[in-house]
Amino acid sequence: MLKGMGGMGNILKQAQKMQQRLQEVQQELKERVVEGSAGGGMVRVAANGAQEILSVKIDPEAVNAEDTELLEDMVLAAVGQALEKARQMAQEEMAKVTGGLQLPGLM
Repeated sequence: MLKGMGGMGNILKQAQKMQQRLQEVQQELKERVVEGSAGGGMVRVAANGAQEILSVKIDPEAVNAEDTELLEDMVLAAVGQALEKARQMAQEEMAKVTGGLQLPGLM
């Protein structure tokens, strides 16, 4: 029976180490930046691995008062691309820690 308790203690230690590493990775992801773009780079959006939008850059040539819909579409596309890249980056980094396990509440 004591042998079984030792195994449980090791599992708890491993879980604590994994939790600590996951927290470290989440912090590291906040510092990593990806970029989405649209319109051949006329609209660029930067996001971090925590899926926070950091900046939006719009080339003045993309601004046309008579066609704001196009600019809106480019901004939306660039934001979507940046967030998708951020999600993929976060999933890849988390998978390195969890060994590919899909743990609820991590993403």
